[in-house]
Amino acid sequence: MRAPPSGEQYGIAHRDSEAVVTQVGATLRHYSVGAMDVVDGFGAGRRATDGRGQVLAPWPNRLTDGHYEYRGRPCQAPLNEIGRHDAIHGLVRWLDWTLVERDAAAVTLACAVRPQPGYEWHLHLQVTYALDESGLTVTLEAVNADRDPAPFGVGFHPYLTLGTASIDGLDLTVPAAAFVDPDGPAGVTTSTGVAGTPHDFRQPRRIGPIELDTAFSDLVVGRDGRAVARLGDPADGRSVELWVDHAFRHLMVYTADQVSEPHRRRTAVAIEPMTCPPDAFRTGVDLLELEPGTPWRCSWGLRPVVDPTRLSDAR
Repeated sequence: MRAPPSGEQYGIAHRDSEAVVTQVGATLRHYSVGAMDVVDGFGAGRRATDGRGQVLAPWPNRLTDGHYEYRGRPCQAPLNEIGRHDAIHGLVRWLDWTLVERDAAAVTLACAVRPQPGYEWHLHLQVTYALDESGLTVTLEAVNADRDPAPFGVGFHPYLTLGTASIDGLDLTVPAAAFVDPDGPAGVTTSTGVAGTPHDFRQPRRIGPIELDTAFSDLVVGRDGRAVARLGDPADGRSVELWVDHAFRHLMVYTADQVSEPHRRRTAVAIEPMTCPPDAFRTGVDLLELEPGTPWRCSWGLRPVVDPTRLSDAR
């Protein structure tokens, strides 16, 4: 029997919540609560496209020309987004991850990043997906197994959905006071305040025709230490929230205008937690430096929300 393109499928469940994580890339292929899909993933007989659900490490997003220098060491990563002449989303999303632990509601997978052209350090990564009453929580631990400090960044790439045919009528909230100017020069991270711009989503705002492939920063954090983004449907009060802990200082928001399958364009919104912005290996902005042997951790999560009053009104 032919194995799925994404390898072994690790299903977890808690009450009416279900998720599936794949061996290839430790990818979040599916997450639903009851009859509601929370992420727009992919089928068991397919591979991930357009970054769907993937872990992005040891750098998230784009690395212009694939070239950078760290502590005097020049590195050249292979280019895998030829049209933009860059290396995108790191090195682990097509690797097989090893099962570490699994129970009914949680699964942990691990991966080793070996020294190679484009990244000359040795890392151990471990990611856990866990379901409980609060939703889905994702925790990643990174350990530098090298003798020297290692540059590091990580991101995740879920596409959030409310099952609508288009995102244009949905409300988006992005808890960010600044964004990276997409028209700025390549390889330069130029932050601009969102106030007075079309990129101000600090309060819920209809998406409409705006096209986003935008890195947001200066995240607004609540009393619980988390920043929370939300995609909501004003027609029935349903929404899905994505929260990040203090490790994530950036959110990439992509309205899926150029995904590879035309029928899936603008049917979901990718809200991507990132520890650093695009090109961080070149600019140094929020680039992490992992000391040998010291574990580093981050967490983020998803949860669907239903407003009973508005849901009743919609009916």
